[in-house]
Amino acid sequence: MKNLRVVIITGLSGSGKSTALRALEDIGFFCVDNLPVILLPKFLAITTVSSPEIKRVAMVMDLRERSFLDKYERIFAGLKQKGYKIEILFLESSDESLLHRFSETRRIHPLSERGMIMEGILMEREKLSSLKKMADKIIDTTSVNVHQLKDIVQRHFLPASRKKKMAINMTSFGYRYGLPADADLVFDVRFLPNPYFVENLKNYDGHNVEVQNYVMHNKQSKEFLKKILDLMNLLIPLYEKEGKVRLNIAMGCTGGKHRSVVMANKLALHFSSMKYLVNLNHRDINKN
Repeated sequence: MKNLRVVIITGLSGSGKSTALRALEDIGFFCVDNLPVILLPKFLAITTVSSPEIKRVAMVMDLRERSFLDKYERIFAGLKQKGYKIEILFLESSDESLLHRFSETRRIHPLSERGMIMEGILMEREKLSSLKKMADKIIDTTSVNVHQLKDIVQRHFLPASRKKKMAINMTSFGYRYGLPADADLVFDVRFLPNPYFVENLKNYDGHNVEVQNYVMHNKQSKEFLKKILDLMNLLIPLYEKEGKVRLNIAMGCTGGKHRSVVMANKLALHFSSMKYLVNLNHRDINKN
C-alpha cells in the first residue's frame, strides 16, 4: 500500500478542481470525482488488492459532500498511519475571480443557499481554512487559464524521469485508403521516389534497408526530412504550452507501404530521441 500515491484535490468551488483532475488523468492517474471521504479507506483497500497495477490515484473531495469537513482529518490521519502516501492539492482563487466565474457559468455555489454567491464564497473560504493549512501544494488560479493550470499541475506531479508529457502518435497511411480521421497534421510524401516501380523493391515495405536507402538517397528526400523536423521542433513546444497532451501526425503516400513508412519511422526515431512518448502505427502497410 505504501507504493500507492494518493492525491486529494480540494479547495474553493470554481477554482479549477475539475481541470486539475483531468490534468492528472492525462498523465496516468486513476481519477475519481466527488468520492465521499468515508469511502476512501475502502476504495484504497480494494484498489490495492484487486488492481495492483494502479500506482497513482487522484480524487476531488470538497464541500459538495456535507460530511466532508467533519470526517476528512480523522480519515486522512488514519490512512497515513497505515502507510498510504496522502497528498493534498488545494486550489484557491480571489473572491472577485470566483464571483466572475460563477456569474459566467450561471452555476449555484454549494453554500449560497439564499442565492448570494459572494456569501457562499466567503463562508467556504472560512470553512476550508484548516484544510488549506494541511495542503502539500497550494495553487492560486486567479490569473491562470485552464491550459496554464493543467501545465502547473502536470509539472508538479510528473515523475522526474518524464522529460516530456505530450504523447506523439505517428501514423503512416495510403491515400488510396483515405485520410486518418484523427490526424492533426498530415504530410503528403507522394513526390518522393517510389520503390513500387523498382522491380526488386516493390514487394518489400519501408522497414527494408534497401527500400529506405532508395527513398532517402536523393537531395529532395533529405531536404524534406530536415524541414519537417525543423517545423516539428518549432510546433511541438507551442502545442505543449497550450496544454495539448497528444499530437497525431500522419505521413501519406499512395499505398502506405513504402515512402510513408520510411518517413514515419524517421520522425518517430527523432521524437523518441527527444524523450517523447511515441506511438507508431503503419496503418496500411499490409494492404495490397
